[in-house]
Amino acid sequence: MSQPEILNQAFELGFTYTRSTGPVVGRFLTELKNRRIVGIKASDSRVVVPPMEYDPDTAEELSEFVEVGEQGEIVSFAWVKEPREAHPMDVPFAWAMIKLDGADVPMIHCVAAASEGDVKTGARVRAVWADETIGFITDIRCFELV
Repeated sequence: MSQPEILNQAFELGFTYTRSTGPVVGRFLTELKNRRIVGIKASDSRVVVPPMEYDPDTAEELSEFVEVGEQGEIVSFAWVKEPREAHPMDVPFAWAMIKLDGADVPMIHCVAAASEGDVKTGARVRAVWADETIGFITDIRCFELV
């Protein structure tokens, strides 16, 4: 009995499209490139950073941008004792929820600190900008304690 012929064809799965950031996230990233941080005003007047396209409570489209400060307060944090390759820093650091001055909703970013004991809820931090900004969240290299 002979073996049936097996047909095969080389195939590579790919996605041949480019995703747009849209008008809200695109504006946020453009402002980062220009070393400014913006949020967006929600229907209840809260300022949300990073901005979102639709109100979390009413689902209405949002469009009123608000510039916020480069400094803020740590609301909550988690210390990373042993950073992994994918982490933004290669030395111990904190992931923190940071409520920027002028914002009502905290954003998550990394905080550089010499030790875990230096990072506290309520501590003031400021943005440290990358040497070259390109319109990515990594344009804010990290936050540092004030």
